[in-house]
Amino acid sequence: MVEATIVSDPRIMMGKPVVAGTRITVELILEKLGRGESIEALLEAHPHLTREGVLAALRYAARSLRAEVVFPLDARSS
Repeated sequence: MVEATIVSDPRIMMGKPVVAGTRITVELILEKLGRGESIEALLEAHPHLTREGVLAALRYAARSLRAEVVFPLDARSS
């Protein structure tokens, strides 16, 4: 199995982190999973996306949240 990676290139999706070889952003994956969409539904809707790509996006998001700066959420925006 080849490990899917997350890349950021200013020429692709304005530099947002994407699954390598796609234009599918980590943000899109998180939004869809957060709304309750299954990984299987994501894969069906985005044929270039792999399960490994989805898991790489989740790992990337988890690492990003380990940053020293934490932004509090406004309870009204949830």
